[in-house]
Order: sequence, then C-alpha cells, then structure tokens
Amino acid sequence: MPKAIEFRNASYQLDRRDLVSELSFEVEQGEIVTLLGKSGCGKTTTLKLINRLLLPSQGEVLVDGISTNKWNPIQLRRQTGYAIQETGLFPHFTVEANIGLVPKLLGWQSQQIANRVRQLLELVGLNAEQFANRYPHELSGGQRQRVGVARALAADPPVLLMDEPFGALDLITRLEIQGEFKQLQKQLEKTVIFVTHDIQEAFLLGDRIGFMDAGKLLAIATKADLMRSEVPEVQVFMESVRTLRDLLNTDS
Repeated sequence: MPKAIEFRNASYQLDRRDLVSELSFEVEQGEIVTLLGKSGCGKTTTLKLINRLLLPSQGEVLVDGISTNKWNPIQLRRQTGYAIQETGLFPHFTVEANIGLVPKLLGWQSQQIANRVRQLLELVGLNAEQFANRYPHELSGGQRQRVGVARALAADPPVLLMDEPFGALDLITRLEIQGEFKQLQKQLEKTVIFVTHDIQEAFLLGDRIGFMDAGKLLAIATKADLMRSEVPEVQVFMESVRTLRDLLNTDS
C-alpha cells in the first residue's frame, strides 16, 4: 500500500525566495501529523502543496503514490477535505447547503445529499433538525467550526487538510472541539495533516509532530522523541514552553 502522502525533497519558491525548502517526510494511511511552528514558517504552504493549490518548484509531492504533477487538480481535491480557521462558509447558504455543496458538484442525488448532511451534523454534535436550515451568522464560533469540519468530510475524502481550524475560538470552546475531533478521528481513521502554532494542540492531536522553522522541517517525531530532540531550534522552542509552564504553575 502506498503512503497516504509523501514529500520528496520538495521546495516552493516565490520571487526567488524559498517558502518551504527540501521537505522530505511520509504520512501513513490513517495517521494524524500535526505541523507546529511560528506564523510564516511554511506550514500553510506545505498544505497547499498536498492538494495542488501550489506545485513544487523542485522535488515532488505524492498523494496515494501519485505525484501531484500527474493528478487532475479537481480529482485530487475531491480526495482532500480542507478546513481552515475562518471556516470559509458561504454566508448566503444555509448550513445544509454549505455542507452539501461538494456532493452536489459531484452529482449526488438530492436525497443522498440530505441524508449525508444530517449524518455529518449529528457526527459533529449538532442536531440536524435544529441547525440544517440556519445561516452562518446565526451560529456561534464553535458551531461554525463544527460545520466547517462537516463540510470537509462531506464527500468522505481519505485525506483531511486542516489549517488552524480551531485557532479563532476561545480557549474553552477550542479544548472542547479538540476533544471531539480526537474522538471523531477514532471513528473515521482519516489521514490528517493539521497545522497549528499551539504546542498543546499539536501534542494532543498528533500521532507525530513536525516542527517547522523558516521553511524547513527540522524534526518529525512522536511527542516523546520530540521532547528529547537534539535539534537546537527545537530545544529552544521546547524550553520556552517549559519556562512558560513553570511560570504559570508558580504561586504569586
């Protein structure tokens, strides 16, 4: 069985500047890899190389064993659900229409779409009768994010690309949805690339964590191995987290 996703020395340049440089890593079928790093380090660019929103300037990216250069872009994006921080919901569409958009474009029958929408709403913890006909502005931030995840799952893609999908939420709601997503993944067993700058989120959700800095992937490892990393930049980042944790735990 081919790897779900594979980067082979992939770089992407814009205006002669490397946004990502010489990325090489593999993602197994059904694995969650979280990409951790500061804003602007190349995490989102890495996601866009997977679903061919961008093509590598050198090297290659493979999805299900096929180079993205050879994939039909539309077919590839049907294989990859995409969830982002702002949710990207169409404001003039109901929740049902937002979730059902991709299945509709794929030619699904109306009843099949309606059944799928209701199934997904229940899966992400929203009552279908209560929420299907609402518009995005009638939802809370947490509810919009749940709808965004449901929409990414609508056509049952094997791969999910998630770009800080919970980053705009308040802490309590974010923790709640992180837990729900972890349980959801146990049921669905999707291959997930999850971008975040939050180390707690990266460690909670990831089977492995990739640490990025200045367009380079400096480490990709399990939580325990990353904590023991000898890469200087990773050590500095981890030490800053430990220092913050110690400060928060200190009685004033």
